[in-house]
Amino acid sequence: MKKKKEKKIGLGYYLAHHKLAIFFYMLVMTIASVSTILCVILFANAIELITQEFFQKAIYVFLIILGLYLLRRFCYYMANRIYYKYSSKIMHELNYDLAKQAFKLNSKTYNDHDTGTFMQRIISDPERAVTNLADIFDQMTEVLTGLIIIIYLITLNYWIALILIVVLGLCIVLEFFRIKVRRKNHKVARKANDEVTSLTTEIIRSERDIKSLNLENKLSEISNQTFEKYRNAQYKFNQVDVNFWSTRHLIMELLTIGVLILGIVLLDKGLFTLAGFMILYSNSSSLSSFVWNIGSISARITDVKVSTGRMFSLFDEKEFVTEKFGTVSKENVVGKIEFNDVSYSFKEYEEKKFDDKKYHPKEFILVSENKIFDKLSFKIKPNTTVAFVGKSGSGKSTILNLMSKMFECDSGQVLIDGVDIKDFDKPTLRKTISLVNQFPYIFDMTIKENLILAKEDATDEEINDAIKKASLDEFISTLPKGLETKVGESGIKLSGGQKQRLAIARALLRNSSIIIFDESTSSLDNFAQADIKKSIDSLKGKSTIIIVAHRLSTIKNVDKIFFLEDGKIIDSGSFDKLFTKNKKFKEMFLTENI
Repeated sequence: MKKKKEKKIGLGYYLAHHKLAIFFYMLVMTIASVSTILCVILFANAIELITQEFFQKAIYVFLIILGLYLLRRFCYYMANRIYYKYSSKIMHELNYDLAKQAFKLNSKTYNDHDTGTFMQRIISDPERAVTNLADIFDQMTEVLTGLIIIIYLITLNYWIALILIVVLGLCIVLEFFRIKVRRKNHKVARKANDEVTSLTTEIIRSERDIKSLNLENKLSEISNQTFEKYRNAQYKFNQVDVNFWSTRHLIMELLTIGVLILGIVLLDKGLFTLAGFMILYSNSSSLSSFVWNIGSISARITDVKVSTGRMFSLFDEKEFVTEKFGTVSKENVVGKIEFNDVSYSFKEYEEKKFDDKKYHPKEFILVSENKIFDKLSFKIKPNTTVAFVGKSGSGKSTILNLMSKMFECDSGQVLIDGVDIKDFDKPTLRKTISLVNQFPYIFDMTIKENLILAKEDATDEEINDAIKKASLDEFISTLPKGLETKVGESGIKLSGGQKQRLAIARALLRNSSIIIFDESTSSLDNFAQADIKKSIDSLKGKSTIIIVAHRLSTIKNVDKIFFLEDGKIIDSGSFDKLFTKNKKFKEMFLTENI
């Protein structure tokens, strides 16, 4: 069977959706450019008529020029309307598809990249690409206009033509050399910008921790270093342009004055007409604009390439790995879990650098590997409550990430109801498992809106039941707007315990076959913790409950405890059994309760 060819997505894919609008944009811009060229030619003709004292004919020519001016202005107006309407649509489509692609990436990909990497690629790069693309076409029409004007000037005199050709050639070569240097500096500056964006985002999100830990001076120092790195990269990037621009402008200014002086000499010797000199003088600025536009087009092409390369790299499976799902759909999952010889390592990669200047596809090399599990095996019966305990770094949270398919094992199998977790389709897997993290994200919505994210068709009775089980009902009853209270970005208006209880209520509302609690009571006081413990106990026998708990006192009533050490299960059983027979477990419990 012939393999279906994957559809390649690029900027052209999005432009093709609006090809009719783009055609009309190019058409009106072309008409505007032609109008400009005709105006220059007619203006030269009018000067000729004036010098020959054909004043009436000159007036008619100027009236035609006025009509062309009006036509050009109308074309620019229409072009701007088309641009602003459809560029926003194209950017919206890009933003949306890039955000959708970001949702497909696996958790390890997010761990391996900073926040700025995603923000720039999803938000900033599409805008840069579309804006620069429009500017490229605008400047191409200006280059065409300038070229025709220069050709017209060249026809005026042989010596003037020779000087123009030599100097313009020199400036164009200089401009392309500038672009080559600029391209390298541009990538460095954009990378530094990503780091600034990531740091700024972290500072805003961690404002409370920074203040409570008195880290203002330390973070200010780090910020200063990061901003200084970005400033230096941006300065180097801009300084290259300044150096080349200054050189180019100097050459063009010398050319302009030199050509005008030559024109006067030729005029004095009767080898040049007054009309020709006036035409040369009035269009002398076109020489500089022509070179500037060529260089600007090259720079913008580079910007488009860099921006499109960055944003569409999100579709590069080598750099941004996506989640993979199977095709198995299953109703009524009972929640039997099995790890069968599971091995997993944290791996760190970096992009391979090449010494030569040839183009190379991106390659990533392994720089470090930390083995977490080596052929780990265990079974969890359906509708039982189990806990994983152990010192920090023993692999507790990694088990939960593998179990929920946030991470994928290197070898072995993670099975749910006898089916490899890799074979489940996405709806089945996501419906089957609910995960309450240690630091849950609460959205900038009302409490009710945060809850119904988990179940859109939830009834008021179901919502109230989840709130009560999560011990959130008493707090909500004190709020003037109750469930309609907005909690702020990342739930900033809530305490840590309130965030976790809201996240637990959200998970309970889904009524999944498997519910995972990853240190989800760590921010709760003893009273709230006891309430949550009762809620978890009330779920016993209804779902498979998996708990990773920092406080061993919260897992006394679970059906089974797996005791981890250095990525291995060194013991398992009930709390009483481990406390009685396992010295290390007993020491952990007693140390916690001293």
